[in-house]
Amino acid sequence: MADVSQIVKAYDVRGVYPDQLDDRLAELFGAAFVEVTGADAIVIGHDMRPSSPGLASTFARGAVSRGANATIIGLCSTDQLYYASGNMNVPGAMFTASHNPARYNGIKMCRAGAAPVGRDTGLAEIRALVEGWLDAGAPLSVTKPGTLAQRDTLNDYAAHLLSLVDVSAIRPLKVVVDAGNGMGGHTVPTVLADLPLDVVPMYFELDGTFPNHEANPLDPKNIVDLQARVLAEGADLGLAFDGDADRCFVVDERGEGVPPSAITALVAARELAKHPGGTVIHNLITSWSVPEVVKEHGGTPVRTRVGHSFIKQEMARTGAVFGGEHSAHYYFRDFWNADTGMLAALHVLAALGGQDGPLSELVASYDRYAGSGEINSTVDDQTARTALVRETFATRDGVTLDELDGLTVTAADWWFNLRPSNTEPLLRLNVEARDEETMRRIRDEALSLIRG
Repeated sequence: MADVSQIVKAYDVRGVYPDQLDDRLAELFGAAFVEVTGADAIVIGHDMRPSSPGLASTFARGAVSRGANATIIGLCSTDQLYYASGNMNVPGAMFTASHNPARYNGIKMCRAGAAPVGRDTGLAEIRALVEGWLDAGAPLSVTKPGTLAQRDTLNDYAAHLLSLVDVSAIRPLKVVVDAGNGMGGHTVPTVLADLPLDVVPMYFELDGTFPNHEANPLDPKNIVDLQARVLAEGADLGLAFDGDADRCFVVDERGEGVPPSAITALVAARELAKHPGGTVIHNLITSWSVPEVVKEHGGTPVRTRVGHSFIKQEMARTGAVFGGEHSAHYYFRDFWNADTGMLAALHVLAALGGQDGPLSELVASYDRYAGSGEINSTVDDQTARTALVRETFATRDGVTLDELDGLTVTAADWWFNLRPSNTEPLLRLNVEARDEETMRRIRDEALSLIRG
């Protein structure tokens, strides 16, 4: 049987002509997507990668062959695609490889109202259909195919975001924005156009070859240019978006990165002011600060696994008003439970612009502990290394262990989580403690066991 495992992950491509994700495969995905969702209409968008427009077009062809009406919104950020899916109440597909290098591409899919398509919510069925069709030949077209249309949603997307945040009291701010040659260069000018901001653009040219740096702000080396420019401009803050602009990273006026957990806590406090007593979702490797701030503001924190499908499921199950991850994904009930870095950025701008102090002072109360960030280690046996760590720490007084997602070890003054990568021979370590010295001690001990 043909293998199309992890079909929503990034596939290796070669220029405009993909090796693994090609026109035929994209067409089959489109057909399977309609079959599984039962949709009579879908919306399709794509990023600026050279292979994206063609793949989106052939996906649409497959969808139309199964009787669905397909609307192509063209160049867009992933959260703009979610907006279209939510506003039109139809399933959606976004062609992007997010923050991955230029040679990759992939598909992010959602059901109507931007609901997730995950392993247990349609992905397995889509995979089975595509594999079967690859083995047996392309699917037959229906008697009456659907229609194909185009639509521009950028202005409507921007207006919707601005309706969700009170930006009326923002004072004039100077903000440097690094779009990384990704889709932020498409959305930022429209969303921020009418705000009292002096926007200093960096790498706004849409270029899927990423000539300046990878569009992955989670890697510190990719925000060095932004940090330097914030200092050189004397700016109030900096914003960095990833390739498909669904994540946003923040740099303060000192050129220091603001941890995504601190942004999660800040936005959570603001959302709870709008929705008193609400629930806030956070994954298990966000800072202790997040549930503390949520409780302090009268909310209920709910801890979940890492990953957008888990966050979205918990958002829907609990009716949560907001959710945040360490990776700078931010989810909003008012945005169909979907993630949007742009809306989080608007919250930061509104919070900063609504008072006179610098960003570093504003976020200090939300950034309370010393964290290691995510540290990746290549290992020969993920299970054996994790077992060694578990055995070493399990016998210590006052230590608790849980395995909601990987291994989490918690003590009175520190915690760490160790998770295996699903696609690479890696273990991912995150450590937090009440002080820097303790964090380094626990980090180094754990790494010595992991790396052997």
